[in-house]
Amino acid sequence: MSNPRLQINCSKIAENSALLMQILKPLSIDIVPVTKVFMGHPVIARILIDAGATQLADSRIENIERMRSAGINVPIMLIRTPMLSQVERVVMNCNISLNTELSVIRALSSTAKKLGVFHEVIIMVELGDLREGVMPYDLLHVIKEARLLSNIGLKGIGANLTCRYGIAPDSHNMSLLAKLVTEIETHFQLKLEVISAGNSANLLWAFSSQNINNFNQLRLGEAIYFGIEALEKRHIKGAHTNTVKLIAEVIESNRKPSMPWGKRHHNAFGEQQEITNKGDINQVLIALGRQDVDPEGLIPPVGLSIVSSCSDHLVLESTGVPLKIGQEIEFNIDYVGLLSAMTSPYVQKQFI
Repeated sequence: MSNPRLQINCSKIAENSALLMQILKPLSIDIVPVTKVFMGHPVIARILIDAGATQLADSRIENIERMRSAGINVPIMLIRTPMLSQVERVVMNCNISLNTELSVIRALSSTAKKLGVFHEVIIMVELGDLREGVMPYDLLHVIKEARLLSNIGLKGIGANLTCRYGIAPDSHNMSLLAKLVTEIETHFQLKLEVISAGNSANLLWAFSSQNINNFNQLRLGEAIYFGIEALEKRHIKGAHTNTVKLIAEVIESNRKPSMPWGKRHHNAFGEQQEITNKGDINQVLIALGRQDVDPEGLIPPVGLSIVSSCSDHLVLESTGVPLKIGQEIEFNIDYVGLLSAMTSPYVQKQFI
């Protein structure tokens, strides 16, 4: 394959998914694997299903349509509040969607009725991270109105933490979610089927003694694909952390000064980084730029360090022997790096 390319180890991802299901099953917590970082790639969807997933989740309707076109028939949940302009596509392709706005739920209802289908919703509640979610004091009203709509079913409630401000799932906000569940079930005399408590950042809480077993679902991406929990980036015992590599090619390797010369301004990205004069160095140019990947998400091999990046070039310093033109460099990559590299059409995807 050509470079740059992502090398994705499917068997390790499948083993991570199966491991997490095994760990969380005794806690009565179901896993919904989130496919968004892989853009809903059908290969990933199939290995997750083969590993035991009974439903999938994604934030983009385009990714879900891609999976449906490839014959993925398990229930799929849209985990970003639907756009009004996309409600027909959502109803046609998604069994469930996470919602915060009554106007959107009403649009889903009328569209589902027109198409003669049934759509389920999970109402998201705000627990402090200030991204999506109905304020707790409005939750009963939103649920009351949603239950009056035709062709719409209330699947449950959910929450999301950490993604915006890094607010951790803890005994306080998880207890609030549990209290809201009790209020809803008492007020409406019903039993909520799903309490979707959060994402990979919830794993430390779920593994701890503070897990009060009132929740039965987590939406997991990073934990499955990188073998870590998302809050403190701790390794999950028994999970693979080296599931994805980014391979790129050397296009220049020279001995150069470490200090630029001439009148200096900001670079093409409005930056002016600090520079240390280290004398002459072994400088390496890699055919990999910000249009391909977020350089903050790359971990270079031992002996190489990333010093800067442009649209099309990654600049490294080598402390070892000079690298050769055409030589392939293998980077480890984190969730941020994978998200950007999967989205770039210039990065080839290799599933092994």
